[in-house]
Amino acid sequence: MDVVLLSPGYPAEMAYFTRALAGVGARVIGVGDQPPHSLPEAARSSLAHYEQVDLADEGAVLGALRGLSQHVSIDRVECLWEPYMLLAARIRETFGLPGLSVEQTVPFRDKETMKRALDAAGIRTPWHVSARSVAEVWAAAEKVGYPLIVKPIAGAGSADTYRVDTAEELAAALPLLRHVPEVSVEEFVDGEEFTFDTICADGQILFEHVLWYRPRPLQMRMHEWVSPVSISLRDLSVPQLAGGRQMGRAVLAALGFRTGFTHMEWYLKENGEAVFGEIGARPPGARVVDLMNLATDGDTYAGWAQAVVHGSMPPLERRYNAGAVFKRARGEGRITHSEGLDALLGRYGEHVALLDLLPVGAPRRDWRSTVTGDGMVVVRHPELQQVIEMTEAFAADFQLFAS
Repeated sequence: MDVVLLSPGYPAEMAYFTRALAGVGARVIGVGDQPPHSLPEAARSSLAHYEQVDLADEGAVLGALRGLSQHVSIDRVECLWEPYMLLAARIRETFGLPGLSVEQTVPFRDKETMKRALDAAGIRTPWHVSARSVAEVWAAAEKVGYPLIVKPIAGAGSADTYRVDTAEELAAALPLLRHVPEVSVEEFVDGEEFTFDTICADGQILFEHVLWYRPRPLQMRMHEWVSPVSISLRDLSVPQLAGGRQMGRAVLAALGFRTGFTHMEWYLKENGEAVFGEIGARPPGARVVDLMNLATDGDTYAGWAQAVVHGSMPPLERRYNAGAVFKRARGEGRITHSEGLDALLGRYGEHVALLDLLPVGAPRRDWRSTVTGDGMVVVRHPELQQVIEMTEAFAADFQLFAS
């Protein structure tokens, strides 16, 4: 099978999906805007052919693929990076290939269209109104009521997302959204936040995964001192998750998703009600795929590739609860030292599955633009309470410093 993969080397984790496709027998044709020498080795060595073309120029991409189609049979087009999923859909329609059409892709990219489709299917979404102007935002706020969330219609994750409790806070947030052409003004749902992630083939869920955010992503983005924690849950049969899992299946059916990775976020209110958040037709970011692998001792990159190319994947057993703790250095400039790590490794070292921190001397990253911050620690254990204890300890008692 000849598979065109858009942006095979960026973001960095795309290289592992590229390698996985080649590993299950696909001939991978990469199309991206990186120079060939800039591709990560895992991608470069896995590609049968690479076309460097500006992905923002749809005509140039289609032209390059028309030329390629004279020499190879293009069987599928895949894209795992949010900005170019509509481009992938247009390529499919142009060449008559299987996969999501433009009409099917739009609800995964446009949060307002997404919620309208799910409202029509009877799925509980936050109350929501779209707005293209300051006046429309104010009108939407009157309709939805406070507290509320303002976020981009076509955003990914929690970028440019603000909780607003009062009219004064809304007035302060609006100048920060001038660069966003359209926003969704929606109900703030108070509750715990989880994901429902899947790998599917031909409409069947082959692998499902639930991640628990501690604290909620919006709080992670509001406070620099927070060490974000994400826990991949081992036991999905507990009653608290039933509503979210059932909702996830209903969402996939309502949106007509068939094959590939999905990443859905949902809320669990104190009264037990599950409320939809949003969904992408892509894998989760922030190293969650790596966390899945550490929780299963498996390879979900390869599992996705098997699903795409062969319509199946080997079963993966959830062996552990796996918790990722992302650290943000105190101070500005370059990493100088850390405190508390040795003591924590002495106490929990056998359960530390991954330690990936910026080295001393490396520039500190901008905490506002990356969830992963200046490094991560992953711990795992079959018992959830043990993982909660360990992640809280690494969040509170281990610090990185920069100057």
